Amino acid sequence: MTEAREGRRGVSVLRRAARAEWGPLLRTGWSALAARKLRAIPVTLTAVCLTLVLQTVQNQPWGYRPVQDIGSVQAYEHLWVALLRTPLSLFVPALDLPVWGALVQILVVFGLAEICVGWRQMFAVAYLATLAGTMYARIGLWIGPDSPIGLPDADKYVVDTGPSAAVVGLAIFVSWRYRAWLTCALVVASMVFEVVFIKNNLAGKEHIAAVLAVLVLCGAWELWRPGKPRDAQRVSGWGHPR
Repeated sequence: MTEAREGRRGVSVLRRAARAEWGPLLRTGWSALAARKLRAIPVTLTAVCLTLVLQTVQNQPWGYRPVQDIGSVQAYEHLWVALLRTPLSLFVPALDLPVWGALVQILVVFGLAEICVGWRQMFAVAYLATLAGTMYARIGLWIGPDSPIGLPDADKYVVDTGPSAAVVGLAIFVSWRYRAWLTCALVVASMVFEVVFIKNNLAGKEHIAAVLAVLVLCGAWELWRPGKPRDAQRVSGWGHPR
C-alpha cells in the first residue's frame, strides 16, 4: 500500500509539473483552434503550402536552378545576395532530408507560435534565427577550422536552406514568453548536445547561433520590460493579454 501511495503521489507531482509547464501554452493553442480551427493559423498554412510548392518545383528537371537562384544561401556568395535570399530560404527544404520533416516542423512550431505570439512576432523571430545562422557561416569561415567555433573552407559551398534554425528559435521564444522554463532549457541543451555529440557541422553550429540570437532577444526584452509581472508577459497572439 505504501509503495502504491508513493507511486500515485509521484504521478500527481508530475501532472502538476506538466500543467505548470505546458498548461497555459496548450490552453491558448487549443482555445484558438477550437474556436477558429485552421483559420487560427493562416500564415502557417501559407508557409506549409509554399514549402511544399518549392519542394515540388526543385525536384523537377527544370525547377532546381530557379529555386536555388531565389532561395539558396551559400557562404561564398556576396552578402547582399545571401540577405536577399535568406527570407525565402526558410521555405526551401534541404534536399538531403525528407520534406515531411520540414512540413511537420512548420505546421506545429510555426502554428503554435502564430497563435501564441502573433504572426508578426513569429516571422520576426524566425527571420532573426535564420539570419543568425547565415551570418555565423561567414564568421565561422573567417575563424577557420582550428577553432571549435570555426568552420572548414569547404563549408562555404554548402547549400544552407530549411526551417530548422527558425523552428529552434521559435521554440525558445514561445517557451520563454509562456514561462515554460524546462522546455526552453531542454531545447537549448539538445542543440548543444547535437553539436558536441551528433552533428558538429554547419547546420548544427547554425542552430547554436540561432539559440544565442533568440536568447539575447529574450534577455533584452526582459530588461526592456522589467516591471511587468510574470503573467502579464504571457501574451496570446490570438486573443488578449493574459
